[in-house]
Parts: sequence; structure tokens; C-alpha cells
Amino acid sequence: MTQSSDKSMLRGIILCLLISIPAYILGTRFPIIGGPVIAILAGMTIAIFLKDRTSFGKGIRFVSKKVLQWAVILLGFGMNLSVVAETGLQSLPIIISTITVSLLVAYLLSKVLKIQKNTGTLIGVGSSICGGSAIAAASPVIGADDEEVAQAISVIFFFNVLAAIIFPVLGTVIGFSTSNGEAFGIFAGTAVNDTSSVTACASTWDSMWGLGTETLDKAVTVKLTRTLAIIPITLVLAFIRTKKEGTGSKVSIRSVFPFFILFFILASIITTICTAAGVPESTFTPFKTLSKFMIVLAMAAIGLNTDIVKLVRTGGKPLLLGLSCWVSITAVSLLIQHLMHLI
Repeated sequence: MTQSSDKSMLRGIILCLLISIPAYILGTRFPIIGGPVIAILAGMTIAIFLKDRTSFGKGIRFVSKKVLQWAVILLGFGMNLSVVAETGLQSLPIIISTITVSLLVAYLLSKVLKIQKNTGTLIGVGSSICGGSAIAAASPVIGADDEEVAQAISVIFFFNVLAAIIFPVLGTVIGFSTSNGEAFGIFAGTAVNDTSSVTACASTWDSMWGLGTETLDKAVTVKLTRTLAIIPITLVLAFIRTKKEGTGSKVSIRSVFPFFILFFILASIITTICTAAGVPESTFTPFKTLSKFMIVLAMAAIGLNTDIVKLVRTGGKPLLLGLSCWVSITAVSLLIQHLMHLI
């Protein structure tokens, strides 16, 4: 790592901290908004006036990716493994339905709007599975260039931010239970694109109704179950490209597997063993508190990474595609939950 790279890392991390610390404090005082949403909006606003992003870029990318994954892993502490397995199985019909509908909408609408094939595929995959992570995994498989990847990620992040802000209000209007976080947690885990905004959305609901991390635990478990769909989807895309072009698009499971999920499960196993041995659940409270702050920190980085001005100027049709996927996923998630008598 060069000296300039070191400085970029340090500057980016410090900038994210300068945004996230007041955002976290304000979030505790104004729980109806929540620290994650405040951090996203502050980051987006600062990004508009930040002329030289390269001097902060390495640190911002580190916080938005690694710190968020660490936050998810820490959430595993305090969660019983049997609850994790039960939640994953419970949400599976909703996950399968939302992924299927989103991919179909993306495929059909891309043709109608005449959107570049790779861009349409990346928006569909990112919307249906797990945002930026799915886009990053799928892009080399389909041969997408940097501009296509950047546009797809910008569209996904735009609707991630909207979801984090709008969904808690929507949940109140619809009438989700406010005495526990089960229903809204499943909704956030299946209807929001990226892990970052799932955690932001669920944290806001917890703050609004004083539920601790109940909604967040539920939403993250559902989201991680959904994230595993990266593997079959990426392999299918590789197979399609190989068949059409006759060129090898080899994909290893190792290259696309989200390994932080394994650490989340390991943390849950440790918790299960410890509580069975008589360790009080309150022992794991500091881990969850730290996790909630790290989520706010990651949201600041996500906001700083979002170029709203450029997106609005260049992304008309891709934005419409992203909106259509977003609305369809939300509608299907609510419908299936209603049919399952969860709401």
C-alpha cells in the first residue's frame, strides 16, 4: 500500500466517522428518522460538494463494504441458531417469489425500453438479490464494462436510499405490528435491495417503536438467506453466456460466495452454545450496540458514494427499470406476507 493510498484510506474513514457520530447521536434523539437515514442523507449532501472524491475514495469504499459486513457478523451474537434457521425457512417462499418477479420484470422491461442488455441484467440481479454485491458478482460473468456497472449500482443505491426513508412510514400506514419486529423485519429483508438499506430500514423501525434490535435481527437473517441466491443466479448467467458465445465464462463458487454469512452463522452458534451453558443474553448486548453504530457508519459511506446529480442526468430509462423492479418486489412481498397471514 502506497503512502497516498494510506492517506486516502485514513481520510475516507475519518470523513465517515465525522458524519456517523453526530448522525448516531441525532438518531437516538429522533428515532422516527433514525441514525442510518440521517447518515445516508448527510453523506449524499456532502458528496454533492465534495470535488475531489479520490482523496477519500479508498476509505469510503472500505467502510461501505467491510464495516457493513462486520456489523452484520456482530448481529449474529445474541441470536439463537434455531431462530436463524426458522426465520430463513419462513421467509423462503417470499424470497423465491420476489426474486422471480423482479428478474422477469427486468428482462421484459429491458426489451420494451431498449435498455442495454448488460445494464438491464445488472439492475434486475441487483434489485432481486442483494444490490451492489450481486452486481459485483454478476458483472464479470456477463462481461459488463465499468460504465454499465456504475450505472446499475447508482440506480440500485438510489432506490435503497428511498426504501430506507419511505418504508418505515409505509409500514406504519399499512399497519404492521409495532409490538414486535417480525412482520416488518421480513418485509425489509425481502423488499429492500441492498444489505445496507435493509439494516437502515430495520434499525429505523426498531428505533421508532422501541424494539431494541428485534426487527434488525429478523431482517438481517432474511436478507442473508436471500443473498445466497447470488450463487445459482451467477452460475445460470455464466451458463447462458457460454452457450450463446461459445466462450468459457467459468465461475467458481469461491469467487461469488458471500463468506461473511458463514461468520454470521458462526457468531450465532457461539451464542447458542453460550446461552445453553448459562451465559446471560445481556452479555451480548455490547456487540449489538456496536453493530448499530457500525451500520450508521456504513450508511455515511453509502451516501458519500451516491452521485445523485449524475444519476438524474444520465439514468432516465435505467431509473424507470429500477423503479419497476422495486415496486414489483414490494408488492409481491406484501402480497405473499398477507397470504401467509404475517400481516
